[in-house]
This record gives sequence, structure tokens and C-alpha cells, in this order.
Amino acid sequence: MKVIRYLAHENQPAWGLLEEGSVFALMGSPFEAHGRGAAVGRLDEVTLLAPVAPSKVLCVGRNYAAHAAELGNEVPTEPLLFLKPPSSIIGPEESIRLTPLSEKVEHEGELVLVIGQRCRALTEENAMQVIFGYTCGNDVTARDLQRKDPQWTRGKGFDTFCPVGPWIISADEFDPTQAQVRTLVNGEVRQDGNTSLFIFSLPHLLSYITAVMTLEPGDIVMTGTPAGVGPLQAGDVVEVEVAGIGTLRNTVE
Repeated sequence: MKVIRYLAHENQPAWGLLEEGSVFALMGSPFEAHGRGAAVGRLDEVTLLAPVAPSKVLCVGRNYAAHAAELGNEVPTEPLLFLKPPSSIIGPEESIRLTPLSEKVEHEGELVLVIGQRCRALTEENAMQVIFGYTCGNDVTARDLQRKDPQWTRGKGFDTFCPVGPWIISADEFDPTQAQVRTLVNGEVRQDGNTSLFIFSLPHLLSYITAVMTLEPGDIVMTGTPAGVGPLQAGDVVEVEVAGIGTLRNTVE
């Protein structure tokens, strides 16, 4: 099952289901009881939005050893967490807007997990049960500001700095432990990693996060980026591919 959000009548966001290239209305919330409604049209006939509207965007820094090394950082001994504001989220085909406050904005392609139920104090044994599904994400970062500031809110938090999409694939149809994650800029492969190289597993991350805070349905966790981060320029087309999910494509302006 692929869950989408799209622009419906009067430009209002609506939930939908994507089946073999056709979009159907989703009756109810995907995180509660729901059903398939009427046909809406072909995928190329609808405008996709970010497939989630989370209350929180949790991010994991340096979850690949090679990425930590390329930036000259130590491999963390416990998960390094930070937040991006929900206002940073954009969907597929929307534009990442560069900021005059930074001279070095970079891409960070990632696997993103979507929470399906309210949860707190998870254990590693039950953590995977709360995952609704998975999507692609780009933790766009103003690297010069990240290095300058003692914490990362400014460098990570600009509007449009969190592209997500193009859809959510349900947890029972995807193996997050062996997924290839690639980022391409103007067709050139910049990042090519595999989630088997995570320093911290998804059960460990969810247990660690929910020891601190409650996660709500629709919240997302960006699981870290592989090595190969690099600059974005106006006019670039950046694509994040996660094998088994799809491709998140955004332009840069």
C-alpha cells in the first residue's frame, strides 16, 4: 500500500491511495480505520504534497560512520538527535529555496520512518510495531551555519529544508535493514549507501527517542545520511532514491 497526500477540491490537502499508477481517495485517516474511496485519476493528474504533516521531525545525526568521517567528526557513542521544524517540510517537485544567510547549502538523502500510533517509552523489542511506513527525505543543511552555531536549529531549520515523499510505503511491504539510499544532483550520483551500515538500528533509535518524548501518528524520524553530502546551487535538480520506495525529486532555487 502506498499512501499519498494530494491537492483535492479547492486546493485542500487530502489523503489518497496509489495503486498501479491510479489514485483513489482514502476514506478516514491512514493512522485509524480507513477504506478506499472513489477513483481520483492517474498519478500524473494530481499534485502530490508531502505525504505527512507531522507535529515533530526527529533527525539522527552521524548514523553512518563514513558520513561522520567525511565531516571530520567522531562516531557517536549514542544517538545524536536534533529537530527540524514542521515548517521546513515540502513535498515532491517543490523547490528548495536557498538562503542569503548561507554560502554552503548541502543535500542529505535519507530513509524516513513514519510513526503510526501514539507511543512513549518503547523497548527495542516492541519499537517496530509503531512504524506505519517509510518514505524518502532530504535533510537539507546550511553547513556553514551548522558549523558556526553550538546547536543546529538554524542550519537545519530554514523553510523548504525538509523535502519528504513522494509517498509512504506501508511497513509490512518494506525491509528497512537492507535499503539502498542514493542522492543524485543533476543526474550525478553524490551519495550511495545502505541502511545495513546504520550505527544505531531503528529499534534502538525509537527506544532512545521515546525515553524522552511522546511520538504522535504522522511524526517522522529521519534516520541519518550516508557519505557523499555536497553543495546545492540554484537550478539544480536533486533526487533522493530509496530502493523499494521510490524517488523524491526537488528543484533548487
